[in-house]
Amino acid sequence: MSKKHPVIAVTGSSGAGTTTVKVAFEHILIRENIQAAVVEGDSFHSLNRVQFKEAVSKAEAQGNGHLSHFGPEANHFDKIEALFKSYGETGTGKKRYYLHNDDEAETHNARLKLKTKLKAGEFTPWEDIPGGTDILFYEGLHGLAANGKVDASKYVDLGVGVVPIVNLEWIQKIHRDAKERGYSAEATVETILRRMPDYINYITPQFSRTDVNFQRVPTVDTSNPFIARDIPTPDESFVVIRFKDPKGVDFCYLQSMIPNSFMSRRNTLVVPGGKMGFAMEVILAPMIHDMMEAKKKHKK
Repeated sequence: MSKKHPVIAVTGSSGAGTTTVKVAFEHILIRENIQAAVVEGDSFHSLNRVQFKEAVSKAEAQGNGHLSHFGPEANHFDKIEALFKSYGETGTGKKRYYLHNDDEAETHNARLKLKTKLKAGEFTPWEDIPGGTDILFYEGLHGLAANGKVDASKYVDLGVGVVPIVNLEWIQKIHRDAKERGYSAEATVETILRRMPDYINYITPQFSRTDVNFQRVPTVDTSNPFIARDIPTPDESFVVIRFKDPKGVDFCYLQSMIPNSFMSRRNTLVVPGGKMGFAMEVILAPMIHDMMEAKKKHKK
């Protein structure tokens, strides 16, 4: 881990709500006047959209029905680890972008002035992270990934997990895929089933390596996520916040700042779901401030 070039990794599976954390971090970075090198986890997939579909079809034909974006076969875990290590040592490293849609493709084609136009579902070329940034901010599936050969978490200074209970996660995914991608509920369920082994082996273990986890728990019945008509709202939820090391955490202050919050264990704070973004800022801002102070002292 690096005091001079800190690495922050926010990890959560698809539809988990990592965007909420990203917004909270953006607010903190603006207030603290911190320049961040932002890296998207999707950019470390090893297959573009067309290649992935072909690989899934090929794997299924060979009797493997579990190839997914959650596992090492479809990702560059080694490149995530290499980036975190490189940034911690030098303040730079290799990054690229995954083009989710036509607008992103157009933006990056113009930025890179490419003769060959990239399309949605493809990657931009690898490029160096510009020097002079204060921290590296990763947001995606595998910020603390490990598979026996690779362990990206070794080079992470602050690991944050965002993980709703699994039934809520499935409800969010089913609704999002239907709204944004036009997928049927049946097609999304097939994806969930295909991902399950990789989810168990490569996604959930990361949440034991984080420094703090934010887990949204609904207070309405989600026992059958496949027939749920609505996504439980934040006000129909609690957020369970678990600290890896509760030493130094001022729980009295946090409870005074976040109305109706309470402690359920010596390392666990529970807050109303509608206060999730605010809680993230209140909890994470001092951590990032301390990192920046350590960075300044290291420079001296």
